[in-house]
Amino acid sequence: MNLFLQIMLIVTSVLLVLLVLLHKAKGGGLSSLFGGGVQSNLAGSSVAEKNLDRMTLFVLALWVICIVAVGLLIKIG
Repeated sequence: MNLFLQIMLIVTSVLLVLLVLLHKAKGGGLSSLFGGGVQSNLAGSSVAEKNLDRMTLFVLALWVICIVAVGLLIKIG
């Protein structure tokens, strides 16, 4: 069980990073440094942005559950 949770933690961590990087930049901050300032027609859809938000929150919830479960397994022994 511990190995499964650790693998899920790694997978959800990588997915979470990728999903956050896919979000549309709202300001001229650090994301514009890496080409985020260039607007794309595909990224302008509000439906796509909402679906990306939902997927990000779902992966975040899985990540938090994995963190708590690994912490409980470590505490219990």
